[in-house]
Amino acid sequence: IYGMPILLKDNIDTKGMNTTAGSIALMDNETDDAFIVQQLKKNGALILGKVNLSEWAYFLCTGCPVGYSAVGGQTLNPYGRKVFETGGSSAGSGTSVAANYAVAAVGTETSGSILSPSSQNSVVGLKPTIGLLSRSGIVPISSTLDTPGPMTKNVIDNAILLSAMLGKDLSDNTSVASTTDYMNGVATSSLKGKRLGVFSNLMEENEIYKNTVEKLKDLGAEIVVVTPPTVEMNGFLSILNIDMKNDLPAYLNTQVKNKDAIKIGGIQDAIAFNNMDSLVRIPYGQALFEGIVADSTTAEGLEEIKSRLEKTGRVFFDTAMDKENLDAVLSINNYHAGYAAVAKYPALTVPMGYKETGEPISLTFIGKQFQENTLLQLGQAYEMATKVRKMPETFKN
Repeated sequence: IYGMPILLKDNIDTKGMNTTAGSIALMDNETDDAFIVQQLKKNGALILGKVNLSEWAYFLCTGCPVGYSAVGGQTLNPYGRKVFETGGSSAGSGTSVAANYAVAAVGTETSGSILSPSSQNSVVGLKPTIGLLSRSGIVPISSTLDTPGPMTKNVIDNAILLSAMLGKDLSDNTSVASTTDYMNGVATSSLKGKRLGVFSNLMEENEIYKNTVEKLKDLGAEIVVVTPPTVEMNGFLSILNIDMKNDLPAYLNTQVKNKDAIKIGGIQDAIAFNNMDSLVRIPYGQALFEGIVADSTTAEGLEEIKSRLEKTGRVFFDTAMDKENLDAVLSINNYHAGYAAVAKYPALTVPMGYKETGEPISLTFIGKQFQENTLLQLGQAYEMATKVRKMPETFKN
């Protein structure tokens, strides 16, 4: 990727560019390069700059607009500025690629934060299996569920950017070494004979999804209509609460080079810092931060929740995938991001079309752990056969 201009979500550490997570508390945060940034630079990427995000990766306030941060202000969707939401929390990563500010961008996801802005801005976004890409040097929400991922104009670029970030990071205990050739995989993609599960309720409720499924059938895919089991997701918020309570201080202790300039050491400090000037620092409040402090889940309780929800998420998808021998399950946007998050399954979203209003909508391929190659092949075959993506009208030149 020699010389390719890449933009990074502003929660990814980059030497010479402060990493703020959109928060005034971290405006002066100086760091070295995150592991994935080291990999990008080794592969010749030009790090063009940082892009805005929903502050603290949209884990600060409730009911606040996505794509807003105290540092960067409100991100706007190039398909309808002040009309359509940007999606979040990787709002700037999605909008910047759509508006042609760079070849590609890197986002991060805990639950939907790559899939949502990719879908809303008609770009291709991949949320990888937890561990495929390193998370060290990224401002955290949850060491259980966080992952970075590529956001690009097409599937081939997505495979290229994913490959450029790979590598086993010894400082991230979930990190794995991958030898998969993702770029060669997309070059030989086809939908013929692929078994794809489609949600029965989405077939009934969404005309664009239904018509897309018919196209896939015409392209040789075998379509299986599925109704997933009803499962409980109780405790999901506690994973984020307790992880962030522990993971943020760990990040601040290990990654920040100029500790004297950073006035917070954890969530309690951040709450107090924000309350000193709430109009500027937290115009939409900080209900989620306050919820972190209020959560009394024990370490043992947290481990039980993590284990139970991982099984729950896998049952949600595997019931049909195993019975029907499916290559992937097809969703819309980030509709099933929470289930994929707790299952630690990868998901790839590819532009599917536009609503009558002009708002983008995307088809999301979900597979089992480390099946990124399969998802990219399916996405590439679908993209090449349909070519539905359109650039935003006001950003064509």
